[in-house]
Amino acid sequence: MDAEAASRLIAAAADATLVVDGDGVIRDMAFGNADLAAALGGRKAWVGRALVNSVAEDSRAKVQEMLAGAAVHEAPRWRHLNLRGMDGVTLPLLCAANQVTGSDRSVVFARDLRLLASLQQRLVEAQQAMEREYGRLRQAETRYRLLFQMSGEPVLVLDAASLRVLEANLAADRLFGAEPSFLDAFAPEERPKIEALLAAVRSAGTAEERRVMLAGTGREVLLSASLLRHERSALFLVRLAYLGAEREPVAAATSTRLAGFVESTPDAFVLIGADGRIITANPAFLDLAELPNEAQARGEELSRFLGRQSIELDVLLAQVRGRGPVRLFRTIMRGDHGSQAEVEVSAVSVLDGGQPCFGFTIRDIGTRPALQPEAASALPAAGQLTDLVGRVPLKELVREATDVIEKLAIEAALELTGNNRASAAEMLGLSRQSLYVKLRRYGIGEADADEEG
Repeated sequence: MDAEAASRLIAAAADATLVVDGDGVIRDMAFGNADLAAALGGRKAWVGRALVNSVAEDSRAKVQEMLAGAAVHEAPRWRHLNLRGMDGVTLPLLCAANQVTGSDRSVVFARDLRLLASLQQRLVEAQQAMEREYGRLRQAETRYRLLFQMSGEPVLVLDAASLRVLEANLAADRLFGAEPSFLDAFAPEERPKIEALLAAVRSAGTAEERRVMLAGTGREVLLSASLLRHERSALFLVRLAYLGAEREPVAAATSTRLAGFVESTPDAFVLIGADGRIITANPAFLDLAELPNEAQARGEELSRFLGRQSIELDVLLAQVRGRGPVRLFRTIMRGDHGSQAEVEVSAVSVLDGGQPCFGFTIRDIGTRPALQPEAASALPAAGQLTDLVGRVPLKELVREATDVIEKLAIEAALELTGNNRASAAEMLGLSRQSLYVKLRRYGIGEADADEEG
């Protein structure tokens, strides 16, 4: 095979082919993909440039490993490199290198990954769109469930073929829960009218309301029904309206049960006003706060019991006001007699007679490990430090350990405050300028405009 035929064969073997000398400088380049050639600006733009300086920062080590492996005749291994185009755009390429026998030059074969990257990006965007749509569907279902259960009138979903009750709200459950079937809840003489009503709804989709009488109590109700289609099956949505002013006290019963749950739950619950003072608290909170009764908690500032510093409660309330409910905020709970417990706090803002107040659920997590795995892995191991004793001065060992702990504390404060540096500085007991100096020192975040001043 002559040189020209070999050149054409090498160019056709990949979207781009580069000849690199022993110093890593591109000496020749050929394209088998016209689109890639146009994106890279052609052969002349690359000949004479060092390959390691032509790729993005994250790909330089890969280039060095690839060329080093080719120099010792290792089996070629494909690597993902990001080549910087002439217009600054990064182009993803799949590259492998092989050294020419008897020469210090290597041939680098590159495949264009832009189409694959585009497909991956579209897949990610489609996944995100699906997640957003799924979230909207969940919110819609939650609203439907809430409206369904809060209705003071009995509402049921029936199977159109068997009249079996598939779903029922609280009011309907109190009325039909013990009945073997839907029709058994009505007086026997009323059942033909109900069957006729459901037959009309099945054929026409709707029908006029009917007055029917319940079995046992003899109470008269207004029955209405609508037809629903779901997965090739027919369903009836049935609603009963009590005639007159008499209604089931479902809302009151629900509120009573909810209040009983809050009182008996093992997690602490406390409600505070906009001024941060306690309005009410359950027994679990009183246990954590080491208070004998609710009267002694009422009117006290929650910051007296919750948070390592008072600034933590301010940060938490600012998060709730600005961004909505807060979940799993880790802090401590201080008892009136000096005890402390690690806790997780969830908080939400509610309205009480037009006035804002805040509800807190506090869970004791004292038995859990204090450090998250990623945080623990960032700390220097004791064995690593002791191995350096005698080889490194004690001052350097202490300084290194202190720097690691200081960096972790700053990162934790920024995370807790939602990257609010003023609040983080106050939480850490630093001035803002001192915090900015430490941020630059540890390379955390980017300098703000006010930081430069």
